Amino acid sequence: MFNSKRFKTFRNIFAVVVIASFATAPLALAHDEHGKSDAVAEKTVTGEVVDMMCYVDHSAMGDSHGQSCGAKCIKNGGPVGIVENGKAYIVVGEHKPMNDELADSCGKTITLKGKFVERGGIAMLENAEIVKK
Repeated sequence: MFNSKRFKTFRNIFAVVVIASFATAPLALAHDEHGKSDAVAEKTVTGEVVDMMCYVDHSAMGDSHGQSCGAKCIKNGGPVGIVENGKAYIVVGEHKPMNDELADSCGKTITLKGKFVERGGIAMLENAEIVKK
């Protein structure tokens, strides 16, 4: 029924595929508890601190918005971000918001550094720290 030469060739190819799958499986599983790759991209961002709700809704930026509406929104728990050259990043500390540290800087330019991650078009700077000049 089976041509023994063809069957042996198929069996050998199948064995190579299975072995290759097992050999590369650890690379596919190299993720942390949040499902992100182990590759860490440290990034320093210099830009304007923004209240993300107003920024996304109606492009609100600048010192006048930042010190009135923006700072209030951030102090009341709204998401805080930073915008550098038109690229917006959500900013969080080490598994906690940075609202208290950044509210008074809303509308102003500062420098932050942290771990850059991006998923589904959303960019985030996590474990962020304010870089002192």
